[in-house]
Amino acid sequence: MKILISAAGDNKEALVDQRFGRAEYYVIYNDETHEYSAIENVGKFENSGAGVKASQFVIEQGVDCIITGSLGPKSFSIMQDAGIKGYKNIEGTVEEVIKAFKNNELVELNTAGAEQKTRGNR
Repeated sequence: MKILISAAGDNKEALVDQRFGRAEYYVIYNDETHEYSAIENVGKFENSGAGVKASQFVIEQGVDCIITGSLGPKSFSIMQDAGIKGYKNIEGTVEEVIKAFKNNELVELNTAGAEQKTRGNR
């Protein structure tokens, strides 16, 4: 299973980012190999469509689920159509969020959140 986490940095010690489309990085954890990889979110500075771009990226990565603060209406719809589940993260590091996910401590995102218009850094 491949899990994508929105993060403020590029490693497992990075704090989670509550944003999805405008997150600083995406950290992907491979549950089979126990490896982490990180990719900078190149769409974080987009004037519009950051969530849609992020959703397309997620699908291209072949992830099974995402962990983030919330998904805007467009991203939520795209993820539902692609069969990719979203989970609400907790505060802490990427590694702590993965542990919480494995322990079934995260809540599945069943509704879309508000659209985020703020670009770049919080």
